[in-house]
This record gives sequence, C-alpha cells and structure tokens, in this order.
Amino acid sequence: MSLAVLFLATSVIFLVADAVMLRAVIQPAFARHLGDGLYPGGFRLLPAVLFYFTYMAGVLYFAGWPALRDGVPAQAALNGAVLGFVAYGTYEFTSWAVMRDWHPQMVALDLAWGTAVTALAAWGGVVVARMLVG
Repeated sequence: MSLAVLFLATSVIFLVADAVMLRAVIQPAFARHLGDGLYPGGFRLLPAVLFYFTYMAGVLYFAGWPALRDGVPAQAALNGAVLGFVAYGTYEFTSWAVMRDWHPQMVALDLAWGTAVTALAAWGGVVVARMLVG
C-alpha cells in the first residue's frame, strides 16, 4: 500500500511540474536551437510513457523508498537530486557530444531542471506517503 501511494504521489508531482516546465521553458529553448529537428507533434507518446514509468521506478528505488523506509524525507531530496543530475546529465552530455545542433544552453537548462524536479518529486512523494499511510 505505501509503495503504491509513494509511486502515485511521486509520479503526479513529477508529471505536473514537468508538464508546466516543458511547455513554458524547455520546449521553447529546444525549439530555438533545434528547429525542424524536433518531432512535429511535440512528442511521441509511447517513448514518453516508457521514460516516465522507467524513471519513476528509478526514483522510487534509489530515492523515495529508502527515505520512506528510514523516515527521512530530506534523504529523498538529496538522493533524487543526485539521480536527476546523473540521469539528465547522461542524456544531455551525450547529446551535446554527438549532435551538431545541441547547444550548451539546452544542457544547462535541462540538467538544472532534471536535478531539481527529481529532488522535488522524490521528497514530495515521501512527504505525501508519510501523511497518507503513516
């Protein structure tokens, strides 16, 4: 029960925050640098769903569940930040290394966002799960 609540809370926090930031900041910055290189419909649904489920599983395993088990929400924030930096950094640094039009602004923006949103979602998920499950 507590794992399901943790998964749901973490996922909702992450998805809502990510949707707002993607539309308002990330997508316009990427469009400015990549232009026609972006998918015309905005995104492909299947890869997006696969990313979110995979990433949320990683956030729970490495950040949320250990913090919930130990009763230390701040541990979720720290571990989430580290995971976000590593995961988003892997994507951004690799893309910057091999793609001609990948811009350092995109790297910095997405790396900072991935670090922050992962920390926030991991921490928030633990706080909500503790409130609802105890």
